[in-house]
Formats: sequence, C-alpha cells, structure tokens
Amino acid sequence: MKKHALFLLFSFLMSIGCTTADTKTNREKWKSEIIQVEKNFNDMAQDKGLTAAFHHFAATDGVIKRQNKIVKGKVAIQEWYKNDVQPNETLTWKPTFVEVSSAGDLAYTYGNFIFTSIDSSGTKKENKGIFHTVWKRQSNGEWKFVWD
Repeated sequence: MKKHALFLLFSFLMSIGCTTADTKTNREKWKSEIIQVEKNFNDMAQDKGLTAAFHHFAATDGVIKRQNKIVKGKVAIQEWYKNDVQPNETLTWKPTFVEVSSAGDLAYTYGNFIFTSIDSSGTKKENKGIFHTVWKRQSNGEWKFVWD
C-alpha cells in the first residue's frame, strides 16, 4: 500500500513537472509570436500607413482610445484613421514587455512609441509616450488587438 501511494505521488509530481515545462515552452513560443506580430504591425504602419496597419491588425471587436474617445470595431477604427490621421503623421513603437496567458489566447504588450508630425511651417514635432496593447488569438490562430 505504501509503495502504491509513493508511486502515485511520484507519478503525479512528474506529470505536474512535465505540464509546467510544456506550458513554459508554449508561453515562450507565444511571446515570440506576439513580438513578431508587433514588429509586423509597426512595419506595416511605416510601409502602408496607419490606416492600413490598424485596420489589418484590429480584431472585429477591437477598441482604441484616441483623443479621449473610445472607437469600437474594426470598421470604426479604419474610419477614425482615415479621417483623423494626416499623411505627414507617423507612428513607431516597440514593445519592452510581453505577457501571454497560460492558455495562449490572450496577451498584452507595452513599450515606447514616437508619434511624429510635420506642421504647416515644416517643423517636425515628436510626441513620445508609452503604449499598451491587448492581443487576442482569433479562431484561425492569428493574433489581433482588442485594445490599443
């Protein structure tokens, strides 16, 4: 009986250890995915503009907060960028922190951004700050932001 109990305890502890190692490996993989998605998002913003990038990376039910307003939904986000962002405005960012849920379905990032614009006199202005984005894995496996 004692040997049987020890065997069960040992088996249980081994299964926990394996699960924890697998979870850690998966979380590191998912963090790498998020870092790549953030890079792709930033690169598209530089190459195709903010409107295209925010539309592409927004979830259908994504939300952004801009100028003290909440903009809800992928289509509304696209319209906001079409109407409120000028061609001479750029945004660059890079996450300094990434965390992913143990289930691998939600993640969040934060880091530094630089918003650059050129005014009517040709003067370049930079606004630096901190961004925070929440990502959700979609049913097709892609990561899309649900909050930015």
